[in-house]
Amino acid sequence: MEPTNARIPFLAKIIFSSRWLQLPLYLGLIVAQVVYVYHFLIELWHLVGGTATHQLDETGIMLIVLALIDVVMISNLLIMVTVGGYETFVSRMRLDTHPDQPEWLDHVNASVLKVKLAMAIIGISSIHLLKTFINAEQYDTKTIVAQASIHVIFLFSAVAIAWCDRLISQPVHNKAH
Repeated sequence: MEPTNARIPFLAKIIFSSRWLQLPLYLGLIVAQVVYVYHFLIELWHLVGGTATHQLDETGIMLIVLALIDVVMISNLLIMVTVGGYETFVSRMRLDTHPDQPEWLDHVNASVLKVKLAMAIIGISSIHLLKTFINAEQYDTKTIVAQASIHVIFLFSAVAIAWCDRLISQPVHNKAH
């Protein structure tokens, strides 16, 4: 019996193998993750130091905490794109028996990844908008309206993505009898 690989045409092998060109992109996202960890530690240091020396008021503490949450949410987004993208578009990670396998990884596909990314972007946008509202005196009205408008656009985009995904994933029913 002939091995399955021998039946795949040469051009198809090249095209299929080209998915590995994405590997440096995912490795780059891991480097970006390291940068965000460094940024998180710097922000945490400012929070602890500013609180210990009584240089931060409640608003200052809240803004730094929101910045920390923002970094965590962006970091979560990086993990979703790195792990989910690699698993979906490059190669299976075969983590089925690993005790730390993320719950969402067993049912990840391009559609699920798009919806999760849209939701993560809305969460990040919400944090930025909240930081702007808390510190509104530092911004002009035009900037606040622009940020709120962009957030609403993100919301509508996420709903549209989820709705389209639902339409695509629904089975087609034959209406002709």
